[in-house]
Amino acid sequence: MVQEEVTRSTQTLEWKCVESRVDSQCLYYGCFILFLLRKGQVDTIDIALRRALLGEIEGTCITHAKFGNMPHEYSTIVGIEESIQEILLNLKEIVLRSNLYGVKDTSICIKGPRYITAQRIILPPSVEIIDMTQPIANLREPIDFCIELQIKRDRGYHTKLRKNSQHRSYPIDVVSMPVRSMNYSIFSCGNGNEKHEIIFLDLLTNGSLTPKEVLYEASCTLIDLFLPFLHAEEEGTSSLIMLGSLLSDNYDICRFTTNTTPMGKDHLKIESHGHLSSTGGKLVN
Repeated sequence: MVQEEVTRSTQTLEWKCVESRVDSQCLYYGCFILFLLRKGQVDTIDIALRRALLGEIEGTCITHAKFGNMPHEYSTIVGIEESIQEILLNLKEIVLRSNLYGVKDTSICIKGPRYITAQRIILPPSVEIIDMTQPIANLREPIDFCIELQIKRDRGYHTKLRKNSQHRSYPIDVVSMPVRSMNYSIFSCGNGNEKHEIIFLDLLTNGSLTPKEVLYEASCTLIDLFLPFLHAEEEGTSSLIMLGSLLSDNYDICRFTTNTTPMGKDHLKIESHGHLSSTGGKLVN
């Protein structure tokens, strides 16, 4: 099938933002309405959009903290109210907004007594703290308090293994998801064959992006994923040849085939291992 043969749907969809508010510095709410959808299309949109919103939108977080010569994360420091673990949990709650790439180093260096908040973090120009009042630690005595931090822009949720290295750098469980929650409700309208559905989408974000921004980014991600299917068929041959050159002939692949029955049930079939031929670009056993 060539690109000119792709038939475009005559279905006209509209969307509107019916409510938008800021509940707090780290809690933005937005309600969106999409209409008119044919029956069953809401489920298709929900699955794709939910995965894109929760798994594809990037966020910036503090990923590591180095306290110096501390034996373990449950240690306490004389003159500081919180333990190392409590400070790590406070650092995890700090919401950042940035367009940086890779890992950036930053730090906190201050002398007590003082109540330390996120405002005391020395950040590169490309990084912004959403809530400057987020607590970190309470210094009760006149001691020097220094933490070396690492900041990274990523996506999804990552649990770090608690291994005390010789450098005493402690990993932080990263939640690089600007979207805190997504819910939707469906309303039906029309009669008989003209029955349609309307979807109300509720989004909560952590303030690093607004609900409208995350909805835009998720939609762009989904469009980019499906665009290759609209390319001309002849472009696929060169792509397979290029893919074959990237993988060696003896590179094992497990092929998964999903068969959809007329009843709508999906069955996952795992076939035997094969390899990708660099000459023909086909999976052979």
